[in-house]
Amino acid sequence: MFIQTQDTPNPNSVKFLPGVKVLEPGHTMDFPNMAAAYCSPLAKMLFRIEGVKAVFFGPDFVTVTKQDDDVEWKLLRPEIFATIMDFFASGLPVVTDAKPSGDTQINEDDDEIVQMIKELLDTRIRPTVQEDGGDVLFVDFKDGVLRLKMQGSCSSCPSSIVTLKNGVQNMMQFYIPEVLSVEQIDDEGEKLSEKLFRQFEEAKAKEKKE
Repeated sequence: MFIQTQDTPNPNSVKFLPGVKVLEPGHTMDFPNMAAAYCSPLAKMLFRIEGVKAVFFGPDFVTVTKQDDDVEWKLLRPEIFATIMDFFASGLPVVTDAKPSGDTQINEDDDEIVQMIKELLDTRIRPTVQEDGGDVLFVDFKDGVLRLKMQGSCSSCPSSIVTLKNGVQNMMQFYIPEVLSVEQIDDEGEKLSEKLFRQFEEAKAKEKKE
């Protein structure tokens, strides 16, 4: 197996291309923390490597984000290579029981503007962002404000906010004048879900004791 790597606009994220299918075309999965990796044997294995902060899967790539500048890629890369190679040799499923995110899927109850936004995200914006080892998902559209969530290499990248404001907002406003502004959702939601996960684990452990 020959794994290629690609740098991303985020110096703390590297995109690994194993040369095999990771997820179905058009699907991505974000693992911002260890708790989120419960449904993926591969993500779990990558989180066991010291220095790994977040993992992201695209159709044919795996983006790994390291914790900080003190963690060196030259030490991390060989471990990540070995983990990915061992995993694909094992024949285990990449994902066990979760639905990959595809929040740009058009639903029957979406109004016309939301459908146009999702179509534009899917055809023009997501392919570019995925090239950089990340993804962008639709959250909601209310009162002219479009809220999006950046994932993978884009989630903690300082340039992603600039990308979002300039590139995405300009394109949206050009095609869909009803979009007045574009905002990025921060990681408060992630922190909350991590907290809830911990509470759930603690409650389960308590039940076992009783």
